[in-house]
Amino acid sequence: MVRSSLELIRSSEIFYTKPPSFSSLIELIKPVTWFPPMWAFLCGAVSTGGFKDENLLLIMAGLFLSGPLVCGMSQAVNDWCDRHVDAINQPERPIPSGRVSEKWGLGIGIFMSLISLAFAYSIGNLVFIATLVGVLCAWIYSIEPVRLKKSAFFGPGIVAICYEGLPWFTGAAIFSITIPSNNVLIILALYALGAHGIMTLNDFKASKGDRISGVNSLPVILGHKLAAYVACTIIIVPQIIVIFLFIYWGSHAGVSNILMLLLASQLLSMIALIRNPEKNTPFFNMTGVLLYIIGMMVSANGLFLMAG
Repeated sequence: MVRSSLELIRSSEIFYTKPPSFSSLIELIKPVTWFPPMWAFLCGAVSTGGFKDENLLLIMAGLFLSGPLVCGMSQAVNDWCDRHVDAINQPERPIPSGRVSEKWGLGIGIFMSLISLAFAYSIGNLVFIATLVGVLCAWIYSIEPVRLKKSAFFGPGIVAICYEGLPWFTGAAIFSITIPSNNVLIILALYALGAHGIMTLNDFKASKGDRISGVNSLPVILGHKLAAYVACTIIIVPQIIVIFLFIYWGSHAGVSNILMLLLASQLLSMIALIRNPEKNTPFFNMTGVLLYIIGMMVSANGLFLMAG
């Protein structure tokens, strides 16, 4: 697979195949997936006091980097690497449907990787390092022979880090000038860990193709019911730790109280999810995940209040 990829890069044919339509390109980089890393970036900015009017241009640059560039790149890379699996799971996607050729899909992934790194370098060294990690993770998650998405543990874990941990770190690092405080690093790490469970739930819809293609996701290994229990546990435990940490650190009581209320509300959504994972996963994504990301911003504000 790696050899064939390099051959495609060297081949000039990529520049002579018919370019895809603009709508197909947009569909390839999936704007709907950009929100989580952009939100996490904002949490990083808020947690270090960088969310101010005078920082508007820098905030916009970070949002562009986290969403359209890095996340969009990861979607293009994943779709190119998953083109055979998607022919089973989602044949209407741009590459398996033929609306974006395989050569264009690979070229877009490589081009966006390079643009992401160049843009990050223009912002700062820590941002460049975080972006480099994110770009590498995007490739090793999807491409053979590494293809970490085949792992039930490392697959969702690496996506969670790239969607929540690295963007939060980037937002915090931009406005901290240096490495963010230990408190910020601990909270972002816990929310990235909890996102592992959310990413596991996203594997439910692809379990048929994953089983055929040898991707050992938790739904494939454990079945949907038990995988839902495991995913919910992974989502809950880090949030409980976050609540206790804010209490231990002596933060404003309102922060921990709001976080407890949000977690209790998530539990109601989880009950419905566990009863029927196949049917109710979209419902949890609309309710439980929304409450989870609200908790992220509440925690970011709690960190800012503590620092102030």
